Amino acid sequence: MTTSSTADPTIAAKGYAHPESLVTTAWLAEHLNDPALRVIESDEDVLLYETGHIPGAQKVDWHADLNDPLIRDYIDRERFQALVRRLGIDESTAVIFYGDKNNWWACYALWVFQLFGFANARILDGGRVKWEAEGRPLVTEARTHAPTQYRAPERSDARIRPFIADVKRHLAAHGKLVDVRSPDEYTGKKLHMADYPQEGALRGGHIPGAKSVPWARAANPDGTFKTAAELRAIYEQEQGLAPSDDVIAYCRIGERSSHTWFVLTYLLGYSRVRNYDGSWTEWGNAVGVPVER
Repeated sequence: MTTSSTADPTIAAKGYAHPESLVTTAWLAEHLNDPALRVIESDEDVLLYETGHIPGAQKVDWHADLNDPLIRDYIDRERFQALVRRLGIDESTAVIFYGDKNNWWACYALWVFQLFGFANARILDGGRVKWEAEGRPLVTEARTHAPTQYRAPERSDARIRPFIADVKRHLAAHGKLVDVRSPDEYTGKKLHMADYPQEGALRGGHIPGAKSVPWARAANPDGTFKTAAELRAIYEQEQGLAPSDDVIAYCRIGERSSHTWFVLTYLLGYSRVRNYDGSWTEWGNAVGVPVER
């Protein structure tokens, strides 16, 4: 992250590799009127923002704003540039992402921004759940900012986004894989999360050798991230990962695994983590790829 440290003792006490990647709800409440700050809400429920949001927050719709309307891919440089300009963001602007579902879509939005090299961004620890639980204000008025002249670089996927051919090579090289879906998805009992339509893949199971670490294990009941020591106990002591490992995380379409990507990259300091957004809807429908149950 290029933003300066929050110097927040609550975050620092958790022992993260990059404590500057998070802010607390108390910190955000004190900085809502900072003209160099933009707050972005990105939710699974794309109508949630309209029911009430953090004062000054703007909406990024994960489907309409970040995904190409026709091809299964993300927006290109021109569309990303237009989005960032419309939000009143440029290289000097710090961006705070938050959302529902323990911030999984906020992490997804941050990951897409990172595809374009936009690093001046953080996550609100606890997200919408914690902000609401603390009785902090929500408003329905949508704030707008003067458009900027931000110039986006071309999207660069290779560093944090593998394609199916990359995953096959990773598998052949016995690289580390983390399946962040639910245990029933991992075993092939379900093709989707519980209480969701069971659709999207023709085969159930997991990529051979993938470790099963459901994404939400990294979060506390209040939506905040667990401490670095607790996270290391899960990913390193339990699953045998190490910060020097080349790791690919995946789920169904890459949204839950973006949360794990954020945890491993920014909270634990892993230097080589990629989020496979093709995930199980691609792997489970591909002809001839190996599947384990």
